Amino acid sequence: MKQHDLYNNLKQIRLRLGMSQQDLAVIAGVSRQTIGGVESGQYAPSTTVALRLAKALGCQVEDLFWLEQDTPQIEAVPAQHTPTGKALRLSLARVGDRWIAYPLLGNDAFRMEMIPADGEGKYDSSSSTQVKLLDDLEKLHHTVVLAGCTPALSLWARAAERWHPELRVHWTSDNSMTALHRLCRGEVHIAGMHLYDSATQEHNVTFVQAVLQNNTAVLINLGSWEEGLMIQPGNPLNLKSVEDLTLPGVTIVNREIGSGSRQLLERSLQQAGINVKSVKGFEQIVRGHLEVAHAIATGKVTAGVSTASVAAAFGLEFLPLHRSRYDLVILKPYLDEAPVQQLLSTLGHRRVLSQLEALGGYDTSQTGEVIATVEPMSNTNSKRAKY
Repeated sequence: MKQHDLYNNLKQIRLRLGMSQQDLAVIAGVSRQTIGGVESGQYAPSTTVALRLAKALGCQVEDLFWLEQDTPQIEAVPAQHTPTGKALRLSLARVGDRWIAYPLLGNDAFRMEMIPADGEGKYDSSSSTQVKLLDDLEKLHHTVVLAGCTPALSLWARAAERWHPELRVHWTSDNSMTALHRLCRGEVHIAGMHLYDSATQEHNVTFVQAVLQNNTAVLINLGSWEEGLMIQPGNPLNLKSVEDLTLPGVTIVNREIGSGSRQLLERSLQQAGINVKSVKGFEQIVRGHLEVAHAIATGKVTAGVSTASVAAAFGLEFLPLHRSRYDLVILKPYLDEAPVQQLLSTLGHRRVLSQLEALGGYDTSQTGEVIATVEPMSNTNSKRAKY
């Protein structure tokens, strides 16, 4: 197999563990130049070196290295007419002797499912409760709990479960601040967030610092995305800027306090010198990106703030306002847990990156990289250097 067909996730995993190239070289018993050559793709490691690297990082060889084959193609019949003529995300199924392609558009792109229960018991405000197990206890040990608002988290979770069949990812849809507080209360392993501090011109770090309490957290990038105004198809009122939200006949829906979308709307209105009371629907609250898109797509409102990928999925017009960085916040001790390591190991894989890029509006150039390590009770954060 040609050398350029071999891909690796070595740099992302090394940085998440806070190791320099020299640190890893010493533990694995190889030279620093070897580490640099493997990470850059200029050197294909021998079986011995690959095993040493995996052992040093506490993971499997297949978590570090994989072969990228040419993407196969099949002939499929569209399940319904799609007049867009654009490239679409598709779901495929074999029906009889034909492959059928189902367009992932609108509500079809986001499935609601009844989730099988792991147990049952009384649920109240008590500090603990007795739960009757309905599934094998061993399976529950392979669960990672992920909180955040972007549907891309669910997409990532399902892709990771395919790669690691024993892994279970439980995703809860929470806005950025709610997810962060849940992380600090010990309710989830990973919190996803996209908040911007105008004073420092930094994403997420200052908010993590403020809520962190007595924990050390690592911020890992999921991707960067375009945030802005989603508008009814065809933009019938010809909206061109945030200022147009005050025009007669324009109404919006807003997100709840603590969400990145609401923060962006408030900041954009303030920069434009617009009083929020001048925007009809500012106090009309829905929870989640999909609810915003559904309200616009069904004609209930004219516009709302979300991402380019959600707009594309619902066939809505999009007016960009800000490129936001979406980070995954993880308490440092959780990085040692095997299920968390398995989930994070998939971030740099081409299969996951391709899924994110196919959504539209996503920049995956930093996906899987450690953005910052934030220490408690301090106004400083240490940022990892790129090698």
